[in-house]
Amino acid sequence: MENVGENLKFSEKNYDSDFVNARYTAVKLLSRFERSDSYIDKLIEFELRMNKFIPQDKALIVELVNGTIRWRNKLDWILTGFYRGDYQKCLNIVKNALRIAVYQIFFLDRIPIPAAIDESVEIIKRIQGEKIAGVVNGVLRNIVRNINNVRYPERDSDLIYYLSVLYSHPKWIVKRWVERFGEDFTEKLLFANNRRPYVSLRVNTLKASIEDVEAFLHELNLTHYKLPYLDNSILLKSPNTNFAELAIFKNGLITVQDISASLAVELAAPMEGEYVIDLCAAPGGKSFFLAELMHDKGEVLAIEKYSSKIRFIEDGAKRLGIKSISLLNNDASEVKLDRQADLVFLDAPCSGFGTLSKKPDIKWKREIEDIIGLQNLQRSILANAVTLVKPGGRLVYSTCTIEKEENQDNIEWVLKNYPEFEIDPAENYLHKDVCKDGFLQTFSNEHNIDGAFAARLVKKIIT
Repeated sequence: MENVGENLKFSEKNYDSDFVNARYTAVKLLSRFERSDSYIDKLIEFELRMNKFIPQDKALIVELVNGTIRWRNKLDWILTGFYRGDYQKCLNIVKNALRIAVYQIFFLDRIPIPAAIDESVEIIKRIQGEKIAGVVNGVLRNIVRNINNVRYPERDSDLIYYLSVLYSHPKWIVKRWVERFGEDFTEKLLFANNRRPYVSLRVNTLKASIEDVEAFLHELNLTHYKLPYLDNSILLKSPNTNFAELAIFKNGLITVQDISASLAVELAAPMEGEYVIDLCAAPGGKSFFLAELMHDKGEVLAIEKYSSKIRFIEDGAKRLGIKSISLLNNDASEVKLDRQADLVFLDAPCSGFGTLSKKPDIKWKREIEDIIGLQNLQRSILANAVTLVKPGGRLVYSTCTIEKEENQDNIEWVLKNYPEFEIDPAENYLHKDVCKDGFLQTFSNEHNIDGAFAARLVKKIIT
C-alpha cells in the first residue's frame, strides 16, 4: 500500500459542503484539536453552536470525538500494525478518518462495520481522491478480517508500555502512577478513566428537594443513583442528555456539578451571615453551592481573573435565584481587599488529572513539566489567599487532580510558611470513605466520581 505522506495538503474548503455529516465533522474536529492549543470540549461546543445537527448526529459527534481521543494510543497501535508504510507520517486528516473507523469497529456495537468503513473511505475520497481512499479502505478491511488476531505489547516484558497501549494513556503518566500507587491500583485507575462519564446533578435546595428532582427524572426514564457521600446530589449515566434544555435546569432546580467538587464545598461548611471569598470562581458552580449552603444569607464575593467568564457566574446566579453573590474581576494571586473573610475558598488551577473520564484530551495536552509550573502558580495564589482570611477563619484549598505535588505538598508548604494555619481534619465534615489523612481525597476507580483533593485550614487566633 502507498504511504500517505505529509506532502498531501488538506483544506476544509476543499471538502464537498453537501457531505458535512457527523463523521466528517468528527474527523474535522479531531484534526483541529491536534493543530491547536484548544481543549476539545470548547471545539465541540463551538462547532455544534455554529452548525445545525439533529440530536442523534450531535450525540454521535461527541461520542466519536471523545471516544477517539480517549482511546488514541490503542487505536494507533492497531493501525500501526496493519498499515503498510510509516503510519506516523500520515496526514492528520487521514489518521483521524482511520481512527474513527477503528474506534467504531472496536468500541461501538450498534454501528454496522460496513457503515464505519464506508464513511471514512468516502471522507478521504472527497478530500484526497480515489487513490488515498483505496489505501484507507484496504487498511480497514484488513483489520476487520483479522480482528481476532490483534495482539498488544507483552505485559511481562514491559509493564508500562503494555498499560500505556492497552488503556491508552501516555507512558509518562502510567510510569508515574505505577511508582506512586502501585500496579494494581494504577490499572484500575486507568480503566476507570476510560469509562464513559457519569453526570452529577446537585439539587438547589433554595428551590427544590431531591424528591422533586428524582420525580422529574423518573418521568423522563433517566436512570439515576444516589451515593452516600452527599445528600443532595444525583448520579446519572446519561452523558449525552442536554440538561440545559430540561425544565428543572432552566427553572434553577439543579446545577450540573461533579460530586467531588460539591464535597469540597461541603468541607468548607459555610454558615449563614458569613462573608465568603471564592477565588478563581468561574464558571461559578462552587460559588452557587456556597450561597445555597448559607441559605442565600451573607455574602459570597466571587473573584474571577478573566472578564469573559464573569457572565457565566451572573447568568447562573440569576437562574438559580441566588442574590448573595457579588462579583469582582481581579487576579486571585494579587487581589487586595479592605476586609478579611470568614472563609476563603480556593479552587486552584490544576492539571485536571482527576477528570480524565470527562476530559480525555487532558492526558495528551499535559506534560510532566506542567505539574511543577502549576504548583508555582498555585503557591502564588495561596500566598495571597492566606492574607484574606481573618483570625479564626478558614481557608479551603481544592483541586480536581490526584497529583501529590499539587495537593499534599502545597498544604505542607502552607503549614511550613504560614504557621498560624493548622489542618481541620476533613473527617469532621465528610463521609469517611472520601477522606484520607485529614483531607478530602477521591479517585475515579474507588468512588465513581472525579478524582479530587481538598484541605480545610483554620487560621489560629493569636492572643
